[in-house]
Amino acid sequence: MKNNSTALTTRKKDDLILVTGAGGFIGGSLVRYFHNQGFTNIRAVDKKPLPMWYQRIPDVESLSLDLSYRENCKRAAEGASEVYNLAADMGGMGFIEHFRVECLRSILINTHMIEAAYWAGVDHYFYSSSACAYNTNLQKDPNVRALKESDAYPAMAERGYGWEKLVSEMFCQEYWAERHFRTAIARFHNVYGPNGTWDGGREKAPAALSRKVIEAVEKKDHNITIWGDGSQTRSFMFIDDCVKGIDMIMHSDDLIATPINLGTSELISVDNLVSMVEDIAGVKLERHYDLDAPRGVAGRNSDNTFIKQTLDWEPNTPLRTGMEKTYNWIKQQFTDRKAGKPTPAGYHNN
Repeated sequence: MKNNSTALTTRKKDDLILVTGAGGFIGGSLVRYFHNQGFTNIRAVDKKPLPMWYQRIPDVESLSLDLSYRENCKRAAEGASEVYNLAADMGGMGFIEHFRVECLRSILINTHMIEAAYWAGVDHYFYSSSACAYNTNLQKDPNVRALKESDAYPAMAERGYGWEKLVSEMFCQEYWAERHFRTAIARFHNVYGPNGTWDGGREKAPAALSRKVIEAVEKKDHNITIWGDGSQTRSFMFIDDCVKGIDMIMHSDDLIATPINLGTSELISVDNLVSMVEDIAGVKLERHYDLDAPRGVAGRNSDNTFIKQTLDWEPNTPLRTGMEKTYNWIKQQFTDRKAGKPTPAGYHNN
């Protein structure tokens, strides 16, 4: 990793770190990441009631606030040194395609949060963008070329969610250009791993397919329904790489107000992902394809040239390694639910 920032050496362990969306998957994992690093002053915010948070980290100030409201953003930002804004109304492709208005309304969160952070005197502001911001015309072939950062323009983002991300990126860029407020922007590519949503309609493909295989084994019904024809391709980033990348991007002097890919370049088709999960589970299922289900773009992959050049690093957890951990975690969640134990990341507890 290039030593291109003074921020990592000057921040103190008792500086107040604010993580929004902390009741969800990536936000909760980021809170745990900073807590494990020894930071002692962390404020976690999410609109979900506290019992519904996916993870609750000890000794962390946890607040239930809807950040689409300006006053709640002002309360959240009070005294913060760094803000990591991961709050958004989102989910997997089924949610994104069916609830575009809810996805678009997340622009209120970043609009109010970045303004509140600016007036609160925050030093660093991170915004979690998405590969959904990329031009969909470049993603019509499963054998897609990897997307580089400049491919977001000319703009033709995914409807709803993608456009919200693209406009919010612009807010971060203009706050730096006009007000000299230091911002960082990462475009996530399909984050997966333990402590994430695994059922209920908001889960992404790795969790959804893991759950479907677990259910098929449990019911002794060796059939699986796949959304689309199985040819769609994606890259998937393990959660540990994601939180590490967020920290590095936030504190790079070379990446101020500069969107950057945060994802792996390991491309896989949905059909091959199903085969991987089957192999992990030790089963073989008969596949049925739902051609009317949401499937998203035909192909999407991350071009990591820029992140390797800038940080001398890229997300590198092999998909098989991450999927084994994810499958085993979801299998335990499935078992716990059957036994009547709480499973906060599961739909029936939300």
